[in-house]
Amino acid sequence: MRTSRLAALCLALALTTPAHAQPPGTILLEDLTWTELRALVRAGKTTVLLPIGGTEQNGPHMALGKHNARVKALAERIARELGNAIVAPVVAYVPEGSIEPPTGHMRFPGTITVREETFRQTLESAARSFRHHGFRDIVFLGDHGGYQKVDRAVAQRLNREWAATPARAHAIDDYYRVVEVEYPQALKRRGHTDEQIGLHAGLADTSLALAIDPALVRSDRLAAAGAAKSGGVQGDPRQASAELGQLGVDIIVARTVEAIRRAVAQR
Repeated sequence: MRTSRLAALCLALALTTPAHAQPPGTILLEDLTWTELRALVRAGKTTVLLPIGGTEQNGPHMALGKHNARVKALAERIARELGNAIVAPVVAYVPEGSIEPPTGHMRFPGTITVREETFRQTLESAARSFRHHGFRDIVFLGDHGGYQKVDRAVAQRLNREWAATPARAHAIDDYYRVVEVEYPQALKRRGHTDEQIGLHAGLADTSLALAIDPALVRSDRLAAAGAAKSGGVQGDPRQASAELGQLGVDIIVARTVEAIRRAVAQR
């Protein structure tokens, strides 16, 4: 009896162990163990995407973490298209204006700001960490317009320092340019106006959020947000939809993948 129980236990262990030994399906750095990450880098995943978001007001109808959720989801899709990339944790603390006196989004509860120097040092430190662990292409993907110039400056500084090495940093402007220019143009071709599309928390912004994660949007507050013309909203989100947002998602992913491949090829 004892022998048969031992044999059954050995069989159960033999059947279950391989499942735990399978390669991880995730490409999110924070969900990997250090040995799994090391194996992926050695196997050729030597590009790391650093998603940069921001925690700020997005009107009364959209969550404060919109940028963070959006850039994480888009970075993962971009990485899977590239085929050789890992996605780093999102940088959620970015320059959002001054505290005393409060400026910009800092006039609204929940917005978090840091000094530009703190932000710059964070990007630099993260990039140096990635290089140390074997990544050759460190890609900054900024989902917010306020710090694009800092992304570029950090990449340029690191590349001057790393000139004699195989590592490079890339600030991919195309990612945000699509959000700011190409996606709104696509919405205009569908009959939407500049006033609806808006610059912040309007039709474009809200549609992207609906496509990424509908839980980010309070649908019962869309009408009030669109009618008020205030409360942190620049635009009109009342006609926002996941379908319109998916249009933007597809363009952002396609253009960013192209831009990253160009940047790496130039290296």
